[in-house]
Amino acid sequence: MKILKKIALAALVGASMGVFSTSAMAEASDGRIVYAPKEAIDLTLKKIETALATATSGGDAETVATQAKDALDASKEINANDKVDIARSRANNHLKAARSSAKAGNIPEAEQHLRQGLQAFTALKDLL
Repeated sequence: MKILKKIALAALVGASMGVFSTSAMAEASDGRIVYAPKEAIDLTLKKIETALATATSGGDAETVATQAKDALDASKEINANDKVDIARSRANNHLKAARSSAKAGNIPEAEQHLRQGLQAFTALKDLL
């Protein structure tokens, strides 16, 4: 009887995992836009270039910080493989540093971090 209970419980757990599998539910819903990895990288690069242009043209720190945050948010769409994800998280560190520098009012340092982030995200294309 104990063995029968264990078998029934194992079958129930296995069936429930199959029914509620996250990979089966990972489809894009109607309102969600899904980008290919290269498109997501290009989108992120455009946002970084916008923030960099604002920083070099003498824009205010608040705008640069907001645009760096937009680039960080866009980088979340990059989904390719583990190598790309590790490199993306390292590249995000430059954007986070740029955002914090801009919030502190240090625009030249934010500009430097944005340039490094631009190079890092450009290098992601080679990993695809």
